[in-house]
Amino acid sequence: MPTEERPVYLRLRDGIAAMILEGRVRDGDPLPSVRSLAAEHGANPLTVAKAYQTFQDEGLVVVRRGVGMFVAAGAADRLRHAERDEFLNQRWPAIVAQIRRLGLDVEELLDGALA
Repeated sequence: MPTEERPVYLRLRDGIAAMILEGRVRDGDPLPSVRSLAAEHGANPLTVAKAYQTFQDEGLVVVRRGVGMFVAAGAADRLRHAERDEFLNQRWPAIVAQIRRLGLDVEELLDGALA
């Protein structure tokens, strides 16, 4: 599904996940407040809260009342594992089908990716 078709809270979630996976925030680091992230992205604070709630439900963030949200221990590894599974099981089959339809081979794909 193209990015712009995804609900805003899922696009925000993708951005937060990228911060964790890329190491911009690490285990124990604070995440931006709901208000600051909403202002930064021009989103409704309730939408940002919904994105954060998905991480909380998955145990990837820890809420410290009155202080904020923090990246949970092991969050990057668990998130990477979940995203790899989702990619391999949901998105990869369609990509492979398109590669086959286009008659591309591995060498062409690598040459294109490295160019």
